[in-house]
Amino acid sequence: MKKLFFLATAAFPMMLMAQINFSLKGNVDHLNAPAKAYLTYHTGTKTVIDTADINQGAFHFAGKLDEPTQAYIVIDHDGTGVKHSGNDMLPLYLEAGTISVTSTDSVSKAIIAGSELNRINQLLIDQLKPIEAKQKALYNQYAEATPEQRQSKVFVSQIESAFDALDLEQKAIIKKFIKNHPQTIVSLDALKTLGGYTPDYNELEPIFETLSPKVRNTEDAKAYATMLAQLKTVAIGAIAPDFTENDPEGHPVKLSDFRGKYVLLDFWASWCGPCRRENPNVVKAYNEFKGKNFTILSVSLDNENGRQDWLDAIKKDGLTWTQVSDLQYWNNAAAQLYHIRSIPQNFLIDPNGKIIAKDLRGDALTNKLSEIFGTK
Repeated sequence: MKKLFFLATAAFPMMLMAQINFSLKGNVDHLNAPAKAYLTYHTGTKTVIDTADINQGAFHFAGKLDEPTQAYIVIDHDGTGVKHSGNDMLPLYLEAGTISVTSTDSVSKAIIAGSELNRINQLLIDQLKPIEAKQKALYNQYAEATPEQRQSKVFVSQIESAFDALDLEQKAIIKKFIKNHPQTIVSLDALKTLGGYTPDYNELEPIFETLSPKVRNTEDAKAYATMLAQLKTVAIGAIAPDFTENDPEGHPVKLSDFRGKYVLLDFWASWCGPCRRENPNVVKAYNEFKGKNFTILSVSLDNENGRQDWLDAIKKDGLTWTQVSDLQYWNNAAAQLYHIRSIPQNFLIDPNGKIIAKDLRGDALTNKLSEIFGTK
């Protein structure tokens, strides 16, 4: 076996504890050289990429871990290297002891044995399968729709509502799983899934606190706790962090300049399809409430090369309110401050600078503003 080590992007203190040994024995029938197996995982501050030859279907990995961790096995069936997509891959957990992975044709369909973590993880996978099947059916329904149907607001709304309902079902399953399995790191990873790309501190922190002390004391959990602490600064109820960025004419604009008004802080980009589709809803809300002590501050995640695209999108979409950007793409300073990992994303801020709502899309934005201004 050949192991390659890379420094991780985030550094954590080395744990003063004994390492654990793992052994991973795999067998995928009928495979031989030049087929190869790859194992990727994190330990301490390093990312490990291990390789193993496959002989008569069998391969073997062994190593040391600071603590149990998630990993991925990838099988290169023809020996041409790992591809960017379409790989035969199996996610699993590594822990102390001997873990076996067996399959008749591909590792993605393998059965994992000899591992309590993987047994518990399979319970969650099985519980989520019905949701995944329904999600796949919805994707297919949209993919098979006619161009006319895709232009229909009613059709699109029905698809989106169905996805939202499935998302709520999935969250309920994950929350119940975590409640029933607080003593395992599988629940910590399930919590990360629950948070998705727009994690909500007020939703996640109470659940995190229900995890056992043993789980919360892992390095992975400590890093997650740090992330939650950062999210707290932009949670509903927090005072919105101030920042300054330039408008298209190069004039500096501060968020705090809008104190005394309700302001929607809206993160978007010209290259973001979902953002552009959401813009008509934002325009509608602005036009309806701009005379009622409400305004919008939009922050674009365009880059320097996309400056003209940004300006063109502002004009084409009719975004007549204040626009700012430092043209640093995902490294946008305001986006970093607000921990933005996906767009569109927005924060509704009251006249005192307090965040009172988040991620208001579609009719949710106009409904919330109607509630505030008593126009319902």
